[in-house]
Amino acid sequence: MRRAPGIALAIPAWAWLLIFFVAPVGMVIWFSFGYKPGIFGTHANDVLSFDRYAEAMSPTFFATFQNTLWVGIAGTLLCLLIGLPAAYWMAVKAPPSRRGLLLALVMVPFWTNFLVRTIGWQVILAPEGWASTLLQSIGMLNGPLDILYTRTAVLIGVVYNYLPLMILPLFVAFDRVGHSLREASKDLGAGRWSTFFRVTLPLARPGVIAGVLLVFIPLMGDYITATVLGGAKGNMVGQLVASQFQTAQNWALGSAMAVLLILVIMATVAAGAVLVWLVTWPLRARQRLVLDTKEAVR
Repeated sequence: MRRAPGIALAIPAWAWLLIFFVAPVGMVIWFSFGYKPGIFGTHANDVLSFDRYAEAMSPTFFATFQNTLWVGIAGTLLCLLIGLPAAYWMAVKAPPSRRGLLLALVMVPFWTNFLVRTIGWQVILAPEGWASTLLQSIGMLNGPLDILYTRTAVLIGVVYNYLPLMILPLFVAFDRVGHSLREASKDLGAGRWSTFFRVTLPLARPGVIAGVLLVFIPLMGDYITATVLGGAKGNMVGQLVASQFQTAQNWALGSAMAVLLILVIMATVAAGAVLVWLVTWPLRARQRLVLDTKEAVR
């Protein structure tokens, strides 16, 4: 009996990707070249044009794209700044017997519906909420807390909702570095900070990249957090896409906005990769020089 080729193992994954990702995205791209036929129609593609893209890039919607990009970048950076030390402490400093419990605590927010926990922040940040009352009682505020339905509230909400997606890959990356490499670095005279930045963090780079992508990509398309916590001041592109499909019934314009959002995400990720490559190039050049010098000495 002949064995099936090795590629056969990947057929289910490719079929899933084709049916549930490539086909829907292709339909969205196709709809984006159409138009809304009348009051009660949703889309028509008998006449193809780029008019919906021009409409989506009008000054009214362009400001929302700028706000979305700002929230996406700021939220991802905050998640990285908060998640990096937390994941490092869990993987390196915390007792091994407690790490399972700590990981479970990180996952606790996912045991609750995304919308429910976002509404919870709406209650906390409300002017009459307990956070406002507490800050006024200790003298930090002279009046009620006034950040609900602002960009700041959206930023707080997205950091809370997406922080576990940053901590988990970072924890795995730091855990794989191993204690022996850090001890070897210290035995060779490196301090704690030098060991972290020259040994631990470079070896954990795949986890950092995975965490950034896991947070940034879904965050850019999030519309629940912006709807619940942002209002008009925290508007994001995800809200516009959802409103065009659900309320305005203009699938062509909503599809054009979705395609532009995908392009913005891809361009931002590419720009970030180039920036990281340029920033780390001197370090890589120095490492190559050290290796070449050692080879020459031998």
